Amino acid sequence: MKRIIIKVGTSTLCHAGRGPNLRNIDALARVLTDIRNAGNEVVLVSSGAIGVGAGKLHMAERPRDLQLKQATAAVGQCELMHIYDKFFGEYGATVGQILLTKDDVDRPTVRKNLVGTFEALLGLGVIPVVNENDSVGFEEIENEHQIFGDNDTLSAIVAELVGADLLVILTDTDGLYDSDPHKNPEAKPIPIVETIDERIEALAGGVSSTLGTGGMVTKLTAARFANKHGIDVVLSHGAKVEGIYKAIAGESVGTLFKAK
Repeated sequence: MKRIIIKVGTSTLCHAGRGPNLRNIDALARVLTDIRNAGNEVVLVSSGAIGVGAGKLHMAERPRDLQLKQATAAVGQCELMHIYDKFFGEYGATVGQILLTKDDVDRPTVRKNLVGTFEALLGLGVIPVVNENDSVGFEEIENEHQIFGDNDTLSAIVAELVGADLLVILTDTDGLYDSDPHKNPEAKPIPIVETIDERIEALAGGVSSTLGTGGMVTKLTAARFANKHGIDVVLSHGAKVEGIYKAIAGESVGTLFKAK
């Protein structure tokens, strides 16, 4: 049995400003339930609240105003969990929602309670769905309710929090490349990264998602944090979710960031 964290980004979950990508979500629910059925423990860290909310509210593009973003996230989070409950339920899995701010992890008492909640949910066979609590992350009170800034970082923190064996980050590329594959068709994938050094960081400078808040730089930050805590990280394509099977089996898929 392995404890596996799967992080899925907005670019996988949503069509560009036009609501949820139901094909990808269905595949995600099927594969994660199958992995759980094989005896593993699974935690899903999910972006997409603002993207799904924008679709629900028939917005032409992702909102830019802070309060409008948070209102959209409130609508989207409800809709996203409804979709997850429906799709995971079709495959016989139960999901439970956990919304976090950075304070929740940094405060020892709350952190201890969080660990207990995760352990109880996993013990019941539930797949926890974790997201940042965007609706309370106002700039004017960020000293009281600190935010993570991106769910790549959140996924690594959750992986450390629950003592995960593996973190899989799903994105809109097949891993880390030697240049931006969105711009350079000759870009070559990098299958294994032993150490995230300045050379690797330089490769990530121009690679970003078109929909989400986190680009390749945030994924390297998450990988470095997880590797430091003994957790392997695999970066792979969200539209090829079956690659998670290979990641769990130790086979080559996407880019593997080796734990220290």
